[in-house]
Amino acid sequence: MQRHKRRIATALSAVTTSLLLSLSLASTPAHAASHNPIVFVHGLSSDSTTWDDWIADFEADGYSSSELYAISYDWTKSNVTTASTLSTYIQTVLARTGASKVDLVVHSMGALNSRYYLKNLGGTSYVDDFVSVAGVNHGTSIASLCGWLYTSCKEMQTGSSFLTALNSGDETPGSVSYAAYWSDCDAAIDPDTSAELSGATNVDAGCISHTDMNNDHGVYEQVRNFIS
Repeated sequence: MQRHKRRIATALSAVTTSLLLSLSLASTPAHAASHNPIVFVHGLSSDSTTWDDWIADFEADGYSSSELYAISYDWTKSNVTTASTLSTYIQTVLARTGASKVDLVVHSMGALNSRYYLKNLGGTSYVDDFVSVAGVNHGTSIASLCGWLYTSCKEMQTGSSFLTALNSGDETPGSVSYAAYWSDCDAAIDPDTSAELSGATNVDAGCISHTDMNNDHGVYEQVRNFIS
């Protein structure tokens, strides 16, 4: 009889343990799906630190530091040269993270070298979402102030041969999702609507200065929602 009771007790204990384990697993939240790595590209007369605020915001919203990459490059050089540098950088990010694609978030002149990479260097195969923030997509008259000094700045001038070639045909090639956020009082982009892209989700973010566009938290939230 005692042996029979012990067998029953052992069986009940096993059932109870199994049930508790099942309940524990059911109540454990699933891990959040990993994100595409984000590559941030700065503009003229800047560097990777221009993205510090947004990188902190992305981390606060659940991204890990290993998913956030801000490139620095020599902004005085041609955007063609920078596009090649960006291509190599993105391949390094993909190899490091094991991801198949990145999201590109760019500011000002960063839109030009990034778009050259997408259009001419096979970038559409490696980019999921592209976000232009105050991007000089169709040039600006202000670039005449520095066009005589820097090749990159000359390429930003309205009607430059670089922009003419970049904007010929499809401005949003491939299966990439494109968005362009622009300000209606951007003193660095004249006219303001030069920041728009044909075929993209174009958003007037309101009256925000050029240098504040990629620090503004309201714009950040819209960008975060677009790429999520």
